[in-house]
Amino acid sequence: MRRFLCLLLWLAGAVVAVQAAPARTVLVLGDSLSAAHNIATEQGWVHLLEVRLGKMVSRWTVVNASISGETSLSGRNRLPALLATYRPGVVVIELGANDGLQGLPLNQLRDNLTAMVSAAQATHAKVLLLGIELPVNYGPQYRDGLRAVYTGLAQQKHVALLPFLLDGVALDPALMQADGLHPTGAGEPKVLENVWRVLQPLLRP
Repeated sequence: MRRFLCLLLWLAGAVVAVQAAPARTVLVLGDSLSAAHNIATEQGWVHLLEVRLGKMVSRWTVVNASISGETSLSGRNRLPALLATYRPGVVVIELGANDGLQGLPLNQLRDNLTAMVSAAQATHAKVLLLGIELPVNYGPQYRDGLRAVYTGLAQQKHVALLPFLLDGVALDPALMQADGLHPTGAGEPKVLENVWRVLQPLLRP
């Protein structure tokens, strides 16, 4: 009888331990494309991701560390403290748009992104790299070079890649703000679907 009671107590404790298991964290490090620029925060794709994850059985939380105007260098400088604070299971890196718009050297972007991916992998976090595309007026050489930074890094570091965050959105005026760079609230759900397609496999145990 005593052995039976001990077994029941052990099982009850195990159930409580499972229920109290800490939530795992998705850390999003990006620029205005992930910071709900000029729209309500609740409309942004990162918040929509948080809502979706909140409805799932597996426990994931989202930390959005995105800042409008962020470059790859400033993101690289901020990432170590974010990793130490939140200990994410998945790190989503959406940086490079401002580097590209400023015409900064692509080798600097490559170095900064490589350092960020390496820092995240050193903590055993999975990494998702979100690529961007520049307007055609930046010329084919620079645009192709920017694209190659993302694809080359993803292959080199064996990380997941979404080649173009705004695929299916950027060329639809109804889904883009007047600046032609940022999605409207109506475009953000499409952005989430783009991200979700590549992110979802990383959330599995």
